[in-house]
Amino acid sequence: MRLSRLLTRALVGGLFIGHGTQKLFGWFGGHGPEGTGQFLESTGLRPGRRNALASGGAEAAGGALLVLGFLTPLAGAALSSVMITAIRHVHFEKGVWSSGGGYEYNAVMLAALFALVEAGPGAVSVDRLLGSERSGAAWATAQLAAGAAGSAAVSELARRHADREQPPERVAYPLEATEPEVAEAADARSGARGGRSAAAA
Repeated sequence: MRLSRLLTRALVGGLFIGHGTQKLFGWFGGHGPEGTGQFLESTGLRPGRRNALASGGAEAAGGALLVLGFLTPLAGAALSSVMITAIRHVHFEKGVWSSGGGYEYNAVMLAALFALVEAGPGAVSVDRLLGSERSGAAWATAQLAAGAAGSAAVSELARRHADREQPPERVAYPLEATEPEVAEAADARSGARGGRSAAAA
């Protein structure tokens, strides 16, 4: 069990480090923050570059923490947030299977993170060395919930940013009126007020 957890942490964490550095630096065939940002913009995650840096940083840092077995629930929450966001914005509409662009890979990673946090990082870990290991179903569920909350926050910030970029809607008065009609309505109101003033005098 000790060896299997270490190998799982190293594999899963290492893959996340790779994905993160693809986004941050363009390593391992990645597109860096600019190219990744353009892709994220197309999925509705705006501004794209900022989201690329945030997701890349979460993957690289969370992956490193997972490999070290340090702050394992925090690592799980950061990585789960990225996976849930990817499912919501990119993969869900494409179905399950990764061969068709679906969320198969993301779901497996979420399950692996849940299992690692539930079981704990194991004896060969910084958490165990420092006596700060946190594990169990409650911690695993908490990190997943925190990841979901983080994903929801990212989506909400992206929505607000998109709303700010859109020009305000033009409201006509009266409804559906053209500009000449609006001007005529204003003139009519002015004339009416003038007539009432004259009558009052």
